[in-house]
Amino acid sequence: MSQQVWAAQALESFDAVVSATEGFRSRAGQRLMAEQVAHTFSSATLGKVDEEGGEAAPTRSIAVIQAGTGVGKSLAYCAPAIALALSRGTRVLISTATVALQEQLVNKDLPALAALLPQPFKFALAKGRGRYVCKLKLDRLAGTGEAEEEGDDDLFAEEEAAARAKRPRHETEARIQFYSTMAQTLSKGGWDGDRDSLDTPPEPEVWSPVAAEGASCTGKHCPAFSQCTYYDKRKELVGAQVIVANHDLLLSSLGARVLPELDNCLLVLDEAHHLPATALDQFACSMDLSRITWIERLSSRGLRIGALLEVEEIADIPKHAAQLRQTLQDLARIVMDVYGPALKSQKDTWGPARVRVPRGELPEQLVAPLGLLAASADGFLEALRAISKALRAEMRDKPEEAKRLSTLYAQIGMLAPRLEELHATAQLLLQDAPQGADRSFVPAAKWFTLEVDGDFIVVKAHASPILPGTTLRNHLWSAVRGAVLTSATLTSCGNFDFFLREAGLHGDESTTTLEVASPFNYAAQGTLIAAETRADPKNAAQFTAEMVDALLHDIARVEYGALVLFTSREQMRQAVDALPTAMRSVVLVQNALPRTQLLKRHRERVENGEPSVIFGMQSFGEGLDLPGRLCESVFITKLPFAPPDDPVGEARAEWLRAVGRDPFSELVVPATAIRLAQWVGRAIRTEEDQAHVYCYDKRLTRTSYGQRLLKGLPPFALEQRAPL
Repeated sequence: MSQQVWAAQALESFDAVVSATEGFRSRAGQRLMAEQVAHTFSSATLGKVDEEGGEAAPTRSIAVIQAGTGVGKSLAYCAPAIALALSRGTRVLISTATVALQEQLVNKDLPALAALLPQPFKFALAKGRGRYVCKLKLDRLAGTGEAEEEGDDDLFAEEEAAARAKRPRHETEARIQFYSTMAQTLSKGGWDGDRDSLDTPPEPEVWSPVAAEGASCTGKHCPAFSQCTYYDKRKELVGAQVIVANHDLLLSSLGARVLPELDNCLLVLDEAHHLPATALDQFACSMDLSRITWIERLSSRGLRIGALLEVEEIADIPKHAAQLRQTLQDLARIVMDVYGPALKSQKDTWGPARVRVPRGELPEQLVAPLGLLAASADGFLEALRAISKALRAEMRDKPEEAKRLSTLYAQIGMLAPRLEELHATAQLLLQDAPQGADRSFVPAAKWFTLEVDGDFIVVKAHASPILPGTTLRNHLWSAVRGAVLTSATLTSCGNFDFFLREAGLHGDESTTTLEVASPFNYAAQGTLIAAETRADPKNAAQFTAEMVDALLHDIARVEYGALVLFTSREQMRQAVDALPTAMRSVVLVQNALPRTQLLKRHRERVENGEPSVIFGMQSFGEGLDLPGRLCESVFITKLPFAPPDDPVGEARAEWLRAVGRDPFSELVVPATAIRLAQWVGRAIRTEEDQAHVYCYDKRLTRTSYGQRLLKGLPPFALEQRAPL
């Protein structure tokens, strides 16, 4: 079948779904997007290509589509993509950034579409292993609430050991009861083993000991394999034509065959503006230089298990372990010698004290120890791989000993990832400009942190790439044939350039862009009020005091729902402290309640005709859908520039300056434009909404970069208000 026929049929399917959906209005922008999706996915060459046998090189086809709020983008990509996948005998992989969108797709959009498309299809939600319970671990812990057998102590992170030792008896008993109830409910079929389906998802320190993890999993050799939730869910993925995942899982499982192969599926990246930041998070790494007793445990287990299996490669484990311990101690001492004064001077800062390595050029005294560390870790890992290989062979040959062998495998596997992370961090820290490299060489960001854990001082080393585009180009786009990236905020200051660079698609001849305008009449539905202050926003103390006064004056007039967005915890704290007594009952503060409970209370108040104002930060500025009276006003306290002390951002700005470029214009302003557009986007959610957006930062209208930011916002009616 030709590309044109595939595209035409996919578009026919989209049109049929729109026609069959009761009360659904046809939207020109939505159909335009569907056309682009159909064209993009029909053009891509999927599957293996034998270029040596004379076949043409595979065609890559990627579309970057900004679809404004109200376009209905999930239907615009789902209907044509699924129809095309069914025609081509392939699958659709949809990746999102938030759980909320995943749930909307799986629980609402895809079931509705399945009921309307003539050809049936199955869909499934893919999650990382850590979201599912490991029955073997749960059974071990259900009786005691703690680990008893030698080796089971690794179900807990080393840094939690002190907390467990101090845990009150009643808390231990409660933990025992929790695990026991969880195990019973699982065995009786009252729970499916998914953390997210528990009535109250447990805190990380409670969940972590029973979470399924790849490093300790023996797969089909595990005695609990037939009852394993994770592998049951994997079976659902095998039979599904549409798989919904998230960006973290997509990037962390590259090459692991957890998700469909990217050269033989249709990939949709929704909420795509998150992709660059996710890539940096995924490929960053860190290592603890202070808490190192796990090395001794890993060494003793490796020796004991390797000896049982007669693995010759274990001979050097004691040498590698001793070298690792000594080198980590040396590194911690050198870091404190070099950076200690700067780290210790940051006592009053939020979070760990931090010092970045300028230009990524490590002090000479750190280079040799890091090289030794990388070599020792590499040798140790080789020995562990030999032990794991022998264990798997033994499991295959002696299935009757599966439980004992699985326990041995877990004892190695619970600690091996720490060694892998140590090796990766040392390698990235050692990355340096090759001799003769010009200024265009891009260094990694490198930094050290210091924090106090009880009476213990913890020193950590960190490293991260600084250009997400390069990372994505090398690891993701090199494997992808057909993809659609979409979001309501992909343009910045009026064009796609910034996102294309960040996503690794700038200059890619296979990539096309499309901007689909929102169907909303923003000029009639909303007003942007530039409420200026006398104080310069750069003068934090004076500005915050004046801004809080203006904010309290404005929110006192809120009749129904409103959202106030802050750029720092300190800023929000000052606003909360300044609330008059009568207004305190109206305001709901982020983290005072779990997010779902806070939003539920907000809705109840508004539905009862009462005013309700949410105070929140970055996470409330995106993905929050509060239509109608639930959010008639959005208050932006200050332009949402990224924190100035982010080490990756600092390192990148430093590199840009070194090559003669302006980081503020090229990086800071475009990133802020996308963030601001998201925040402003909370105001108008339907074609009937009427809303006001207040911004108290005079830089929005008084600076040249503020004018650039305005270009990226919906065309609200603009009002400028002098200081009160």
